[in-house]
Amino acid sequence: MGPAVDPVPAGDTQPAAADVVIVGGGIIGVSTALFLAQMGISVVLCEKGHIAGEQSSRNWGWCRRMGRDPRELPLIVEALKIWDGIEQLVGEDVGFRRTGILYLCQDEKDVARHGEWIKSAGDYALDTGIIEGRALAELLPGAQKTFRAAMYTPSDGRAEPQKAAPAVARAAQRAGARILTHCAVREIETEGGRIAGVVTEHGTIRASTVVVAGGAWSSRLCHPLGIRLPQLAVRSSVIRTGPVAGGPEGAAWGNGFAYRKRLDGGYTIAEGMVSYHHLVPDSFRYFTDFLPILSKEWRSVGLRFDQFIRGPWGVAPGLDGERSVYERHRTLDPEPAVGLLEKARAEMERVFPQLKGVPVLQRWAGFIDTTPDAVPVIAPVKSLPGLVIATGFSGHGFGIGPAAGRLTADLVTGDAPLVDPTPFRYERFIDGTRHRPTTGV
Repeated sequence: MGPAVDPVPAGDTQPAAADVVIVGGGIIGVSTALFLAQMGISVVLCEKGHIAGEQSSRNWGWCRRMGRDPRELPLIVEALKIWDGIEQLVGEDVGFRRTGILYLCQDEKDVARHGEWIKSAGDYALDTGIIEGRALAELLPGAQKTFRAAMYTPSDGRAEPQKAAPAVARAAQRAGARILTHCAVREIETEGGRIAGVVTEHGTIRASTVVVAGGAWSSRLCHPLGIRLPQLAVRSSVIRTGPVAGGPEGAAWGNGFAYRKRLDGGYTIAEGMVSYHHLVPDSFRYFTDFLPILSKEWRSVGLRFDQFIRGPWGVAPGLDGERSVYERHRTLDPEPAVGLLEKARAEMERVFPQLKGVPVLQRWAGFIDTTPDAVPVIAPVKSLPGLVIATGFSGHGFGIGPAAGRLTADLVTGDAPLVDPTPFRYERFIDGTRHRPTTGV
């Protein structure tokens, strides 16, 4: 069972028409809806399950600038500004705190690798630096392992995924957006070579603009339109512990474990390195697109063969009478990798003995929407006017989400964009300008 997500009031009725329809109720979709509604745009958001039911509630909850692809840095700087004012924006506390993030270094090789990121970030490195000795030890209270050093960004932060997107959705409702849950979009309609609306399980909504913010579902939504969107899903798992006295604040990523202190005093813990990809027809359709990044990251990707036929992206994904695949799979709730999580928990307890005996309250997994260069698509599609895509955040969309929503809203309205959107162009996958993949740090 997935994490318990804060509720969003139901009851909004499906209109016959709107200026904009957003497909997907994750952090990107609801942020886009909020900013569009604040601009006075008539906007309807359609979510097949419940708000933040998939990856937007299942991620680590990191809001980080450190370690990002340089092309994302301008957008994350704007995102952190929005996070700073999130309580005023949405009217409630979603747990955002600038408590810092550490990338722990085992040896000089790690130090050198992180040092290279600091150089590549240039002015965007801001307060990121390499710390060691007592300065590092003070950030790891109770640690029984000594690390060579760490890359540290004190201005990076954390927030609560189960609270954030629902709070943004409620704020969007108050601003005038209609939020429709249990309302699957079955088809995006076109007319005369441009977007004309969507067909949901409850009927048609006419709209001149459709934003596809469907996370791991986005490529499937675009395929019937003739839009080739290379995107695959990888499964990542976490555990949630009970409260811990005297543990470290903030968040850190080490060898075999990663953690974030939660608002409730417990920890979200993950293994941090290994994810799983379930082979489906798209795995072969987009094989050449993903080959460069796979050649670098193959040790950290486990392949599984259990969803090729009946999985949500399989050949025959469990259709049931009149229901579409989106209704058949309302909320993706994959099984967590228990063995991997137990290894991460054991390593965390080895480093921080004060966690021994603390109960594990929950385990869950989620599907991350990835692109071949691990950089999202936030862009209108030139070949199909009215279609805007905001997807492929590759495991780091939560922290950047509010600003991605603002940028998407700017692209919909034609306003001056929050940041230069060029790095996020859809056409980079079809015109030969695709970025070279960079390995994460």
